[in-house]
Amino acid sequence: MDILIIEDEAKTARELKNMIQRLDDRLTVTGIIPSVKAAADWFKNNPSPQLILSDIQLADGLSFEIFRSVNISCPVIFCTAFDSYAIEAFSTYGIDYLLKPVDENKLAASLRKYEQMKQWMAPKNTTDYTQLEAVLAKLQPAYKSGILVFSNEKIIPVKTADIAFIHSAGGVVKVCTKNKQYYLINEVLDDLEPQLDPSRFFRANRQYLVNRDVVIMAEYFFNRRLVLKLNIETPEPVIISKMKAPELMAWMQR
Repeated sequence: MDILIIEDEAKTARELKNMIQRLDDRLTVTGIIPSVKAAADWFKNNPSPQLILSDIQLADGLSFEIFRSVNISCPVIFCTAFDSYAIEAFSTYGIDYLLKPVDENKLAASLRKYEQMKQWMAPKNTTDYTQLEAVLAKLQPAYKSGILVFSNEKIIPVKTADIAFIHSAGGVVKVCTKNKQYYLINEVLDDLEPQLDPSRFFRANRQYLVNRDVVIMAEYFFNRRLVLKLNIETPEPVIISKMKAPELMAWMQR
């Protein structure tokens, strides 16, 4: 089986390659790709591998951009240091999600899972992944296209595309629309976050979910934090912690 590794850290890529070769000498690493651009070029000029092991945060962007820009015909095992991309990973071609540092036993389990899925989808030992792709497509999460809000004892549907941000303070959660209207909702941010498209909405902190359409820029703040500037006034500054700053930067580049 041919495996392609997409990883911008040379040491991690070598460790993955060595793990693969230790686990099964029938497995072949057909290439190691360090960036979004290099991967897109590689797929344009090479046949698809049978399996991809991919990091998510690469030097020039997120690996999801690769799979949106080129057609691939194989599943992906994502290997990343961040757990916040899991939903989006499984909405592409992801069949498993491993956290770094990758444990060899967990990688072995992921490879067995791939083999089982391949046998299930292609019992005649063919290389046609059409059925597998159809199953993976059904696993894609259905994000909310609208939210019910409350105003003067009225229940009003608001499209998520019309939301500027969602703010929580003192146990009260409000939706602010792009036309600066505020509405109460009966859900909390922790429940709403996985229901909203992560390519459009970012969980800035405990108080804010922000739509990228209203983001103007981020500025450096105290103690290596960032403050997010929106094209609409917020009840309080949207502060990004230094731990979450890399995730914000990657999200803003999508």
